[in-house]
Amino acid sequence: MKKLILLFLMASSVGYAQTIVDTQNGKVEGYAQNGIRIFKGIPFAAPPLGELRWKAPQPVMDWKGIKECKDFGPSPIQNTPEPFLCWTEEFIAKPEPLSEDCLYLNVWAPEKDNDEPLPVFVWIYGGGLSSGSANCDIYDGVQMAEQGVVFVSLNYRVGVFGFMAHPELSQESGENASGNYGFMDQLQGLKWIKDNIAAFGGDPNNVTIAGQSAGSFSVNAQIASPLASGYFNKAICQSGGILGGRLMQDLSAAESQGVRFMQSANASSLAELREMPASKLQELSNDPELGRFGVVLDDYFLPKDLMQHFKNGNHNQVKVLTGWVTGDSALLPTGEVTQESFKNMAERQFGERSDEFLELFPAQTDESALRSQQKMNLLSFAAQPSYLLAKYMEKEVWLYEFTHVPTDKPGFPNYGAFHTSEVPFALHTLDQWKRPWKSEERELENVMSAYWVNFAKTGDPNGKGLPKWSRYKEEDGKLLTFETNAIDSETKYLEEFRFLSKD
Repeated sequence: MKKLILLFLMASSVGYAQTIVDTQNGKVEGYAQNGIRIFKGIPFAAPPLGELRWKAPQPVMDWKGIKECKDFGPSPIQNTPEPFLCWTEEFIAKPEPLSEDCLYLNVWAPEKDNDEPLPVFVWIYGGGLSSGSANCDIYDGVQMAEQGVVFVSLNYRVGVFGFMAHPELSQESGENASGNYGFMDQLQGLKWIKDNIAAFGGDPNNVTIAGQSAGSFSVNAQIASPLASGYFNKAICQSGGILGGRLMQDLSAAESQGVRFMQSANASSLAELREMPASKLQELSNDPELGRFGVVLDDYFLPKDLMQHFKNGNHNQVKVLTGWVTGDSALLPTGEVTQESFKNMAERQFGERSDEFLELFPAQTDESALRSQQKMNLLSFAAQPSYLLAKYMEKEVWLYEFTHVPTDKPGFPNYGAFHTSEVPFALHTLDQWKRPWKSEERELENVMSAYWVNFAKTGDPNGKGLPKWSRYKEEDGKLLTFETNAIDSETKYLEEFRFLSKD
C-alpha cells in the first residue's frame, strides 16, 4: 500500500503529461498522440510458458531501466486470424505475432493537469474463448480516452491453452480445480490495474469491466467469481452471458475432455504435453470430436451450480449495462424450420406448456415458424442471459437492443445488424471501420459511446442531451432500442423472458 501511495504521489507531482510512468514492476515508456498518452504491450503477468503452461497466471517479474511500450504485445496462440463472413479485417486480430507469451495490456490515458483520478474502462475481447486479441482496430482506445476515461484493453489465453482442464492439472493446482486460465488472466489484469492504474491517472476504485460476445461471457464470469470481488464496481455485457449455459461444462466433463486431448497428442503426462510445441497443440485442438474448450464450473473460480449461485445473490453485486444486437440470432443455426417441425419441438421441449409457448412464438405458417425460431435463437443466446442478470442483480441494471443495420460497404454483402456491429458505435471507433458512414450514424456513435462513458464515470448511463434511459424493471420490461433517429425506451420480450425463466 505504501508503494502504491508513493507511485501516485510521484505521478501527481509532475502532472500526467509524461510518457514515462513508474509502475510497481519498473518504468514503462509510451508515446503521446493529440493529448492522449498511449502505452502498448505492458506485461501484467509472467509469460505462461513451460511449467507455467496451464497454470494460474503468476506475477510479472520486476525489470530495470525503462521498458519501451509502444507496440502491442503478441496475440494469444489461436488459428491464424483472417477475415470471414461479415467480420472484416477491422474486427480481426493481427495474424502476427501469435505467442503463448501473450499476457500484455494497453493503456490510453488523457493528459491532465490536476490530481483528480479518472474512471477506468477495461475492455475484454470476444472470439468464442478460442480466438481474439486486444489489438483489433475496433478496440482502439483513443476516442474513449478523449471522453475522459483511462481505457485499458488486455489479452488472455484462449482455446486449449486458456480453458483445458485435466485431472492432473486439478491435482497440482492445490484447489482441486483446473481450466478457466483465461478468466484468471483477466483477473490478474484487474489486479495489475488495482496496483498500478493510479500512476496513469486512473482511479483504482472506479473500474468498469466491459466485453462483447466471449468478452461478455468473461465479464459474466468475473461477476460470478468470488475471486474477483473488489476489483471492479460496474460491468458492461454485450451479446451473451454464461447464464445462457453455453460453452460450459462441469469439472468432471472438462477433465474428461482434457484426458481425451492428452490421448490425441500421444502424451502420457502433463510434462510431455508441456514440452510439445504450441503450434502442434493448437492444431490438435481443432479436432471437432474433442469439442470446444470453454467455461468450467470448477467450484473454485466459478461455482458448481451457477444458476443457484445467482439466485442466492452470492455473485458480485455491481451495476450493470447489458444488451444485444438483433443479428445475434444468426449465431445459432435454424436448420430447415417448418410449421410442423417447430410445433413438434415445442411439444418435446415444453410439454404441457407448449400451447403457452406457441402463443409467444407462433407457428401458423412455415414463415412464422422460421421467424419464431430466429426469435428463440436471439433470446437463447443473448437476450435471456441479460434478462437473468438483471433479474438476480440487486443493483441497477440497464438493458438495450441494438437494431441498426450499418451502412453498406461497396461491393460487400449486407449482413444486417450483425453480431459485433455495435462495438464500434459503443467504443466510438467508426473511424477504424472503413465504411462511408452517414451523419446519422455518426450521431448514433456519439450518443451510444456517451452512454457507455457516463456509465463508467458515474454508474448511470444518462447525461445531458441524451434520451432518457430508464433502468430495467421487471414490472414494465423497458429497454432502450439503438437505431438512428429512434433511440427509444419500450417494453420488449417481457412475457417471453418470464416464460423462458420459469423453473
